[in-house]
Amino acid sequence: MSIRRSVLVTGGAGFLGSHLCERLLDMGHEVLCVDNFFTGQKSNVEHLLGNTRFELMRHDVCFPLYVEVDEIFNLACPASPVHYQHDPVQTTKTNVIGAIHMLGLAKRVGAKILQASTSEVYGNPEVHPQKETYWGHVNPIGIRSCYDEGKRCAETLFYDYHRQNNVNIRVMRIFNTYGPRMHPADGRVVSNFIMQALSGQDITMYGKGDQTRSFCYRDDLIEGMIRLMNAPDSVVSPVNIGNPSEVTILELAELILELTRSKSKIIFKPLPQDDPIQRKPDIGRANEYLDWTPKIQLREGLEKTISYFEEICKK
Repeated sequence: MSIRRSVLVTGGAGFLGSHLCERLLDMGHEVLCVDNFFTGQKSNVEHLLGNTRFELMRHDVCFPLYVEVDEIFNLACPASPVHYQHDPVQTTKTNVIGAIHMLGLAKRVGAKILQASTSEVYGNPEVHPQKETYWGHVNPIGIRSCYDEGKRCAETLFYDYHRQNNVNIRVMRIFNTYGPRMHPADGRVVSNFIMQALSGQDITMYGKGDQTRSFCYRDDLIEGMIRLMNAPDSVVSPVNIGNPSEVTILELAELILELTRSKSKIIFKPLPQDDPIQRKPDIGRANEYLDWTPKIQLREGLEKTISYFEEICKK
């Protein structure tokens, strides 16, 4: 039986954060869920409010937080282009100032801290698949830079706090993840395509649809996150967590049309600035350090996700 720990989850009312809170509670831990509800939703965690080991706090990580915890999962930050480009200055602040405050907290109370970083630190990669040793190909002044460079700076802070102050860190580079509780208007390709297909709207394809992504189902991602936090303290280097099964965006759209039985048509629009052409994780480290590989294939995961969005559409 695992030892009960007090765990802080920033961004805990978001898509991934809410599932992480559930998993931690199932493991017997006490969970403090912190969110400013910019993209997170109370409805994602309201079913947890009756649990005596769960606490919900409205708070912005751009301001200091004074609590006593054993572990910190730092997930706070809008993660879709629609949301993080809405207020790019605030996005950078959340990534950088938020990291400083959470690292300062970890230093003060001696907590272990995990940073939810992103595959976006690789930018539009010139190396394929992307290994953690690749430094990336990122535009520092583009419309995506608030997120890409914000996350890169957060990683820098994590490693400097580790080297300078011996803070016990984990850095997880998350590749495209999907599943129930995605925000229906977050602008991500999976939620976009499903909502368009279910409503009979045209499927909006940016570029020719030949750009590739690798989609990881949320349960696999949360399992990887838990394993990384519980890994030996020697696991300090960044770890990619994602599904290495690569598909084109056009193939994704066609599969969603098939699964939804939609009559929607695919229309093509110009590719947005700095949109990556290829994205596929090398998960050798995750396999070696965490004994982790994704289990849920794209078709199965999409079926579960589509069922969730069908229920939303009925409300």
